[in-house]
Amino acid sequence: MNTTSIQVPVTDGTLNAFVAYPTQLPAPVVIVLQEIFGVNADLRATCEELARVGFIAIAPELFWRDAPGLDLNAWSSEEWKKGLALYEHYDFDRGVRDIAAVISVARKLESSTGKTGVMGFCLGGLMAYLSVARTDVDAAAWYYGGQTERFLDEAGDVTAPMIMHVGEEDEYVSKDAQKLIKDAFETHRNVEIFTYPGCYHAFARHTGTHYDPAAATLANGRTQAFLRHQLQAT
Repeated sequence: MNTTSIQVPVTDGTLNAFVAYPTQLPAPVVIVLQEIFGVNADLRATCEELARVGFIAIAPELFWRDAPGLDLNAWSSEEWKKGLALYEHYDFDRGVRDIAAVISVARKLESSTGKTGVMGFCLGGLMAYLSVARTDVDAAAWYYGGQTERFLDEAGDVTAPMIMHVGEEDEYVSKDAQKLIKDAFETHRNVEIFTYPGCYHAFARHTGTHYDPAAATLANGRTQAFLRHQLQAT
């Protein structure tokens, strides 16, 4: 496995993305979408985990216009305030267009098979959902995407396979929101939703306050098997 970065041209500039390559190439791509803390050590670790099991993992900087190189790791109140401020001013629609540009670049990488999925956490979870609804990405993995319930009018546009994970006690994806999401996808055979009893928001973040090793291992194992099947990684 090796890591590097790539530059992705978009309509109003160029965004930077961290990339982890597996040992065997060519390989399918998973675009890993950040929480509000940027492409930090935790997200890079997720990319490296995916590379170790056979995927090219690309993590684009979603906040590249306002905070290029954002890398928050301490979970201090100051870092939370900074991340939340960026989140509150983030343009979801423009963000999907950025991700579509990353998808296009990913499919054309010389080391890529062309098969491309998205996987996101928190903000990135919402963006993974919006991306699978609005682009031609091959598969999506959603982890506790806050505000997803606001965009369920787009559920019918999700035709690619999607796997979803949420802690039953998630403080940012309420039980009411979880019910709305489950109801919206109840008849979608291409969407599978898993809930994790006793787990809170960001239960799969390695260094997070509510990290649950058992639930994270279960969710990530399910996601990797799902992506391997949908993207045909060996």
